[in-house]
Amino acid sequence: MTATSQRIVTPWRSDGPLTEDLDLIVDALCRLLPAWLPGQRWYAGKGHCLSEARPILAEVVVPGTPALLQTVVRTDDGECYQLLVGVVPGPADADRGVSAEAVIGSSRTSDGLWLTLYEASSDPELLSALLERFVAAEPRGALEYHHFPGATIPVGRRARPLTGEQSNTSVAFGDRMMLKVLRRIMPGANTELEMLAALERAGDVPSAAPLAWAQTPGRDGAEPTTLCILQEFVPSRGDGWSMATAEAEAGIRGECESVAPLGGFSDDAFALGQATARVHMALAQQLETRTLSLPEAVELTDALVARLDDALVEVPDITPYARGLHTAYQDLREVVWRGNPLPIQRIHGDLHLGQALRAADGWVLIDFEGEPGHPFAERRHLQPAIRDVAAMLRSFDYAAHHALGEILGVPPGKQTTRDLHGTRLARRASAWAVHSRRGFCAGYTAAGGEDPRTSPVLLRAFEADKAVYEVLYEARNRPEWLPIPLAAVRRLAHGTRFAG
Repeated sequence: MTATSQRIVTPWRSDGPLTEDLDLIVDALCRLLPAWLPGQRWYAGKGHCLSEARPILAEVVVPGTPALLQTVVRTDDGECYQLLVGVVPGPADADRGVSAEAVIGSSRTSDGLWLTLYEASSDPELLSALLERFVAAEPRGALEYHHFPGATIPVGRRARPLTGEQSNTSVAFGDRMMLKVLRRIMPGANTELEMLAALERAGDVPSAAPLAWAQTPGRDGAEPTTLCILQEFVPSRGDGWSMATAEAEAGIRGECESVAPLGGFSDDAFALGQATARVHMALAQQLETRTLSLPEAVELTDALVARLDDALVEVPDITPYARGLHTAYQDLREVVWRGNPLPIQRIHGDLHLGQALRAADGWVLIDFEGEPGHPFAERRHLQPAIRDVAAMLRSFDYAAHHALGEILGVPPGKQTTRDLHGTRLARRASAWAVHSRRGFCAGYTAAGGEDPRTSPVLLRAFEADKAVYEVLYEARNRPEWLPIPLAAVRRLAHGTRFAG
């Protein structure tokens, strides 16, 4: 969606209540959204008082009673969001899976009929009907549906929403497919589509196969805008975050039966490192690669410094460590200036334990969108693969100290040095993180990736940048977690190695 996008309202003629009243319903939706939208977990404008939502696109994709609207609205801060809106006469039926939190509000039609508008991603009947649009793959109105070559999309699968995502909404269809509904809409081809297609071409890579997608058509010079992605569903034992924190807690408590010291996640960390290396090598094979130029090295380090400067304004607690962090970034620039070639390629861009699923035959990496909120063009920038590695290493640190907080019953960093029991457990948590990080790096190397531990300057710089990013995030969203990245900032500013 561009700033000049025109409102597109495309009714699908039917016997339902939307035939003549779609404009009224869309207008009512936009009046109701300022009160409802800020409460959604995928709304990016936390702390922003929303006063207006304007319609950009509204199409009836499932006609009848109830009906389903696929909509995009622009808020007064310029962001665009997608909603799947169910419309039903009278109150929404809880039997449809519609919770009170999903109800957006009510509207009256021109003939006095009351309609309830609700967020329909938890309505299995409507989502199963939407799947048929992907099967047909026919352009209708303001939307286009496309298949990947050779994709098979079975119908008749019952939809069920998946929990745990923050920036998007995912719906599973049986154990075969998953529909990702993109919430924060940006113009241009979606990076995840591109990455998944590249991994599918490479073959034998731990990722989910892409099946289909929905987009707005590119017209009058505007770029197509991806709205939904249908991909293979990956049955799993759980995600990396839940598994790692459980293992970390057992290790910190001393309850783990594994012979591995301080917890039994070592083998999983090793396998996760292998999966990450395989993904990196496949992306390097299928997409562009080259070495970082001197001007790009300057641009990269300037971006790291800019992030630090922003954090210094919002979180003065990191001021004592600014000099050490600047040194870490300068050392990164010096590596390139001295003539050391630094390969760059497409990477995951937002890798952490929650982006990995433990499938029956190993780890599968998911969510290749890159860092949320950044334009797609920026997410396509070629970067050193070690940046993904550094991000995952930070995630092990988070898992350990989150588990420690659960054990002690206090937020991370609230333990005192006078609490000898807490201090002993904190040491165990740090040791568990180190042990897991070592396993990950060893697995990454065993699968053919360059050993991250042989590039301590790069690893320190990118870990420091990730920790600064975490400081900003926690200060804005979870202040009680702020001590975790602050401790990492302090360590990295002093140049302390942590990967083993």
